[in-house]
Formats: sequence, C-alpha cells, structure tokens
Amino acid sequence: MHPSPAHVPVQQPKALRDPDTVMRLARMGASFPTRLSFMRALIRRMAAQKVTVTRPVWEMNAAGYGRAVYSLHLSGHTYSLVAFSTELADEDRTDRVIAQAWDSSYVLFDGTPTRADLDRLQENAPRQEAGRFEETDLVLSRANKSVRLFNHVVECLAAGQQPAVDLVSATGYLMRTTAVYGNGKFGIADRAVIQDRPALAGPFQAEMLTVWLIRGFTHDLVSHIAACRAPDTAVSLSPAFRRALGIGNSTGLGMAPFLVSHPILMNNWILARETALAEVRGLESTTEATRADCVSLIARVARHLDQWVVPDEQHMNRITVLRREWQELQQIVTLDWLLGNAYPWDRLMALSENWGLDCQELVVALILEPHGDLVDGYTECMDSSHTPRLDPTMTVEVLQEYVQTGCIWALKIDFQTPVSTSQFWYVSEEKLEPRLGLREEEPGADRELPLDIARQIQALYRDLQAAIPGHTVAQFLLIHPEHRYCVRRVQTMMRYPYSEIRDNLIGQACRPIDMLRCKLAFFGAAKFDPKSDRWTRITLYQGAPLAEDIQTGAAACDDWWLPVLALNP
Repeated sequence: MHPSPAHVPVQQPKALRDPDTVMRLARMGASFPTRLSFMRALIRRMAAQKVTVTRPVWEMNAAGYGRAVYSLHLSGHTYSLVAFSTELADEDRTDRVIAQAWDSSYVLFDGTPTRADLDRLQENAPRQEAGRFEETDLVLSRANKSVRLFNHVVECLAAGQQPAVDLVSATGYLMRTTAVYGNGKFGIADRAVIQDRPALAGPFQAEMLTVWLIRGFTHDLVSHIAACRAPDTAVSLSPAFRRALGIGNSTGLGMAPFLVSHPILMNNWILARETALAEVRGLESTTEATRADCVSLIARVARHLDQWVVPDEQHMNRITVLRREWQELQQIVTLDWLLGNAYPWDRLMALSENWGLDCQELVVALILEPHGDLVDGYTECMDSSHTPRLDPTMTVEVLQEYVQTGCIWALKIDFQTPVSTSQFWYVSEEKLEPRLGLREEEPGADRELPLDIARQIQALYRDLQAAIPGHTVAQFLLIHPEHRYCVRRVQTMMRYPYSEIRDNLIGQACRPIDMLRCKLAFFGAAKFDPKSDRWTRITLYQGAPLAEDIQTGAAACDDWWLPVLALNP
C-alpha cells in the first residue's frame, strides 16, 4: 500500500502505532480531520479536473420556495443535485430522526434530470423515507435552516450589507443536514451502481459531493431571497463569507455502530492514516519550507481552537484544556526546533505525549498536512469490497493462541460486574435505527444487537480452552455454532489489525459519541458540538473552495484544513 509519490525523502522504517493504542474509544473520540479525509480527497479530485458547476434550473419564488438543479461533469459522468425548498412551520422544525418535514430536501441524480424526473422527485424527495425512488437517485438528504443566522444573512444582504462576522463565526452554516443517505437505502441506487466509477469509488464520495453542492445551494438561496425582498439595495453574499459558511450536520446513535458492522472498511481507514503517519515519522529531514509550513499551521490551529466554541460546559472545558496545551506546544515547536532535530516529525509525535489525547491526535493531523506528495495516495487504499469470511480450516490451537495474545483487552474485562453490562444496543422499531438502552431500566435486552464483542470473545475463549486438540474451526463450530459470528470477527482481526474497537461497547463507560467523532473526522468534520454523549452537531466544508475556485484549479483548493475565519466586517 504505497502512494507512489514523485519524490520520497530519505527515511527510516517506522513501526505503525499499536492497535491496542489506536483503537481505544477515548483516543478514537479525540480524532481530527486530516488531509486523507473524504471531503479533502473529493475536492482535490474536482480541482485537478477543474470541474465546472452549472445551474440549469432555478425555479424559486420570492420567499425562496421551489426547486433547483446543479450539475457537474466528473471523471466521465454527469451528476446533478436536485434541491427542493419548502415552507416549514417553526413547531415542525427538529433535527430528530422522527421528523416528518424539513426546510429542504435533496437528491443526487445520476445524469441530467428531465422535467419528468424533477416532477417525480418533487413528489417524493420531501417525503424522504416515505418516498419512492429509482436507480438514478444516488443520494437522499434533507436539511433545516439555522434560522437565526439564515434570517440575519438575508436581512443584511437585502440592506446592501454583508452579515455580522461574530454570528457567522459562531454558527458557521446556513443549514444543517439531518441525514445523508446512500448505498441503496429507501430504494435509492445500490453502491454497485457507482463503485467502479473512479470519482465515487472511495468511501462516501457520493455523499460528500452531495453535501458540497448543498452548501452552494444555501449560499445562492439567501442571495436570491434578499434580491427578491429588496431589488434596489440587495447585494450577493461575498466569496469570503461563502467560503466561511459550510454545512452543518446533526448526527446521532444511528451512525455509531457503523464502525462495528464494517470492520474491514474501518481497518482500511485507520491503516491508511497510520501508514501515512509512519511514512512521515520516518523522514530524517525535510525542506526548510515544509518545516516553515508546519510552524504556520501550528499558528493556524491555535486560531481555529480560539474560534471553536460550544455551549456544552464539559466539552468547552475540554477545548479550553486543548487550547492551553497547544499554546505550550507552540512555544516549544519553533522553526529552529524543527531545523535542529533529525526525524523532526517523530520527535514532535514523542513530544505530544506530554499532553492529553486531544493534543496527541491533533499532532497526528498536523504532521500529515504538509506532506501531501508523500501521503495523498493512501486515499486510494481506503475503500473495501471485501466482507469478513470464516476460515474453517484453521485449527483451534491457532485461534486460541491469537485470542490469548491479540485479545488481551477483551479478556481483561470483568463481565460479572453490573457496570460492564449496563447498556445494550438494539434497533428502534419506529425508525429502524440503532439505539442504546439501559439494561436494568429499559425493555429490549432480549433483542440485543451483537455489539458485545468483548463479551463474545470471552465466551469463545472459554470454549476454546476445552476444545478437542487438533480440531479445525469447522469441527469446533459443529459443537459450538453459537460462536460462528465471533470466530469470524476474531479471524478478521488476525488479518486486519485495526478492524476492532478494543473496548467494552456495552459497559457503563462506553460513550457512543467517541465512535461518531472517529467516523465524522474521516469525513472531514470539524468543530464538534456535542449535545450529549449520544449525538453531536458538526460543520462540514467550512473554509472549503467554492465552485469558482474549483473551476480554476486554484492552489488554495487544498489549503483549508482547520480553517480560520478571517472576515472583514
């Protein structure tokens, strides 16, 4: 798995970080976006092709209700975002999955939609799960306005002014999506339809394209409403403010089990990042310009952290600690410090261990950032078409030895204590979404999802110890068929070391938001705004290039990691 860069500086082999270190919930919950994130990969690809976005349909009334189409040609295929804006009463506006109506709804259409396609989608897209869709419909989404900022921006533009910097900075988006569905859900196209297309073959590329196009629609919508409201005085939203405004997102428990149910995919995400990290840490030296870039990025991070403000007191305290630790790091890691050390990036990683997990994982993202030529190729290794398979020929001795040595994390948990089994995962009957219940307080434990991986490994180990010597896994499972699922997971772990979260997912200490943050960071999300340990708001594409930037292939198209909003009032 190598990216084939044009030039690879002298380096020494560097071991990958141990899965027992990396795959802990607390560290996963400290993840930050990197240049390998899915949004960054998509933007680089579009900029390289100088993609042009057109708006062939704009049928919006003066209040901003109607439909629009945005089309682009990418890697030999045309894709169109079909957007619908509808009136929504304040009492019906909610980010919860039980919502029945939204301010806007969207479909990423495969090709250029006809008038008949638009009429069909207008009937179905606003209904979301209750609608009917076809194979041409690749992604389904919906979004609600951030009402205060949306209205403020419209009022300012109508008066011939740009919005207030502090409000834009505090919110960061005009709308936030509450779902972005792909991969055949609710009758839309199965992933097989697009998996062989270079532009969309990577993880969640169709979804990330949809969100980027939605962002552009929200920018156009506020300018349109303002122009209709005050045609003599209105101005359009400036490019600087459009870059500063991303798309919000609300994500909850429904996403959390994804990393458990897709172990090989998760392994490939983590392995790509960890291999890229090892490549960078192994560099004995790099150019002075690269080290200077790193110093500039450290300063950018400090400003970004200052602009990361959330209402949750516990998480705000965590951000405050990270700000202080980053200031301490910034005082040490000067250009002279980087120039004065061989293997500077490895030294910086070692230095970060003096601080907390948030600071350590932020340093991981930092040192990858200036090394695109070396690491960007790893984004081509993050997909997977494989599914876990059982090896029936393996002997029970081989399986038992691996459990003893590779699953110590699971064997150490005391499942006799109530706190170790206090939670259980199940599927909501109402919305068919994963949920987390309290075992002693809520019904449903009899329908528990098999996310108790550590407990299953312990049960497997007990029976392996009593297994008949020389038996194969096939013979063992004839006697113990209840272990088939767990055996397959353990064998998968043997081949894919980052495939398993190495923690107790049914214990009292399990915080689903750690799983959410890990996955969302791979998307490219920033400014996590937790509302509990079960759901969070985030910002996507803040600081990202606009359509006109992509069209020119500007160098700045790949320089928006942890952006700083430097806006003029």
